[in-house]
Amino acid sequence: MPQARNETRQTVLAARLELGTSLWARFRGLMGRRALPLGAGLWLGGTNGIHMLFMRFPIDAVFLGKARGDGLRTVLAVRRALPPWTGVVPLVRGADGVLELPAGTIDATGTQAGDEIRLE
Repeated sequence: MPQARNETRQTVLAARLELGTSLWARFRGLMGRRALPLGAGLWLGGTNGIHMLFMRFPIDAVFLGKARGDGLRTVLAVRRALPPWTGVVPLVRGADGVLELPAGTIDATGTQAGDEIRLE
């Protein structure tokens, strides 16, 4: 199963990473789910924004730039513990995908803007 690793900090953001690659998967995201287990995550590629409509739980979001030749993506922005039902999260200029993670993952891994992430 794919995973997301912070190569800068040598930490794992998601040991079990779902890939939301279709238009429908990107729109639906985590809507309708009761929770996102620790160690899990959802990669929404090709987007620079998300929404929290119809969400039942808070999440962390890590906005990543385009993959370079070595496969690494730079963290452009992090959003901690986004509350459910708060609408659209402001777009992140230059982002080419978003990692949706359990709330607390950003702080637990020390992830911050400028870090390098590998999706494997």
